[in-house]
Amino acid sequence: MNYEIIVVGGGHAGCEAALACARKKHHTLLITGNIKNIADMPCNPSIGGPAKGIVVREIDALGGEMGKNADKSALQVKMLNTKKGPAVQALRIQADKITYPKEMLKTLQNEPFLEIKEAMVENLIVENNRVGGVILSDSTKIISKAVILTTGTYLRAMILTGANKTPGGPHGEQDSKFLSNHLKELGFKILRLKTGTPPRIAKNSIDFSVTSEEPGDKIVRTFSFDNKPYYDVDKQIPCHLIYTTKKTHEIIKEHLKESSMYGGYVEGVGPRYCPSIEDKVVRFSDKERHQLFLEPESLYYDDIYLQGFSTSMPHNIQEQMVHSLSGLEHAQILKYAYAIEYDAIDSTQLKRTLETKLIENLYTAGQINGTSGYEEAAGQGLIAGINAALKLEKKDPLILKRNEAYIGVLIDDLVTKGIKDPYRLLTSRAEYRLLLRHDNANFRLTDYAYQVGLISSEKYARFEQKKQDIKDLFDLLKTTRITPKKEVNDYLEEIHTNPLKDGLSLYDLLKRPEVKIDHLEKFVNIPYADDIKEQVEINTKYEGYIKKAEKEAQKMLALEEKLIPKDIDYTKIPNLASEARQKLVEINPTTIGQATRISGVNPADISILMVYLRRYKND
Repeated sequence: MNYEIIVVGGGHAGCEAALACARKKHHTLLITGNIKNIADMPCNPSIGGPAKGIVVREIDALGGEMGKNADKSALQVKMLNTKKGPAVQALRIQADKITYPKEMLKTLQNEPFLEIKEAMVENLIVENNRVGGVILSDSTKIISKAVILTTGTYLRAMILTGANKTPGGPHGEQDSKFLSNHLKELGFKILRLKTGTPPRIAKNSIDFSVTSEEPGDKIVRTFSFDNKPYYDVDKQIPCHLIYTTKKTHEIIKEHLKESSMYGGYVEGVGPRYCPSIEDKVVRFSDKERHQLFLEPESLYYDDIYLQGFSTSMPHNIQEQMVHSLSGLEHAQILKYAYAIEYDAIDSTQLKRTLETKLIENLYTAGQINGTSGYEEAAGQGLIAGINAALKLEKKDPLILKRNEAYIGVLIDDLVTKGIKDPYRLLTSRAEYRLLLRHDNANFRLTDYAYQVGLISSEKYARFEQKKQDIKDLFDLLKTTRITPKKEVNDYLEEIHTNPLKDGLSLYDLLKRPEVKIDHLEKFVNIPYADDIKEQVEINTKYEGYIKKAEKEAQKMLALEEKLIPKDIDYTKIPNLASEARQKLVEINPTTIGQATRISGVNPADISILMVYLRRYKND
């Protein structure tokens, strides 16, 4: 059996990788341990959130599938941080855990260049440091030109509750027992990481009268730039807010040593930004309570996800903890919380294309690279798939810069800085976040999608029309002026902004904080779609800040254009600090810009490196 590209693992990274390769017309095989678990959501029932929601928009702009699928499975839709600026606003969809994987599987099965095989991959075929396929657990060899590993949390996976440790994946499936050991034999540095999930509660056992309802937005929204909404805005399923109690904290403190983590049963490092409830109680001992959300998982069953209550306590202690919560005094636990340990590779052993440095044509994406979250995985999978295909086509890779996409920030952080605990994307990690907004992902990335062949000419033509509409609307506002007539000033006072003393363009009027673009329809007809008006309004109001961010980004790009020769020997550069030399050898950055972001490489080291490179080029 021969294929061009093999994708190992059918999670969110694997689905995006396989679709990208197949849509670029490369014969692709997706191998997964259980077809029923393709695009599974083993933890939270939501897609998006702070920073992550923007990643989903970026995936859609690049021709990926996650946003389209989330729209099809929406139970509730909400834009977060609407009271803050556009740089931190992000969409979150409560997604149906039955509908989401069903729709993704349908999409995969309808792709003509893609096959799906149910099997376990045990080893890789490697010759002369180049991957040539995979070996299955029954010793079957499948040949390919490239392999993308998207194994999620299945590498030597171990489920933990209290002192109990059970080999297996999130649903008790068979783990991948041997692949990570074979990766180690190939020279990969293997890390042991941990994550976890909260209990699921029977809906009819919860007293919702003592909870606070959290409804969806009354404005219709979608992740995909092409989708029309699949949901009825008036029939969204609410979430509910509750808090831990004093009794909850007392139970946790009393039984702390019985948890897997505090009892010393955990080898792996857990996520810093998504701690277990016992970790929250210990680390934030000054807080009297922690908020929890009751989130519906599906229309097809009544499990409620207890967001924020991840734990590895024994089952009997979990019962006490859950029953200490208001409204859950008589709750029935349908699925107990657990922690899961798994192997990952050191992400500094990757190139920015997500190809490994050790083995040519071997790519990795998702939690095997040390990330957490469905969205981070899907973004990596899409980029790995695109770059694997581009390499087979002997074309330049797609490397997204930090000022172009959150996906670019994510990958650059992984390969340049590495990880010690499961990586979670945050808005604070993006220094150019005002440029990386929810509203403009298509304007940042659709050109790339068209260049690599992941969107059609028809779709690209619609995108080009959007760009023209934005230009035309800007021109309209800049050329339309109003004067201080009585009816004009009366209206301005009505919308709580200062009256005019002199004539003013509508463009300049829109810069006022109190003025919205819809207010301008009082003076001129604006026959454009809401997303066009949104773009114009944001870019007008934040023009000064955006220009400043773009100027800062240009400085960074100047350093990104200063390439470092592949054959440079850092041991021969005099006066480099020893830590800097060690890190530069380990990461082997491709540009000066990347070198500046390596932990342990300081500005003095960069200056020495740049002086050396000038001499190096002249020799």
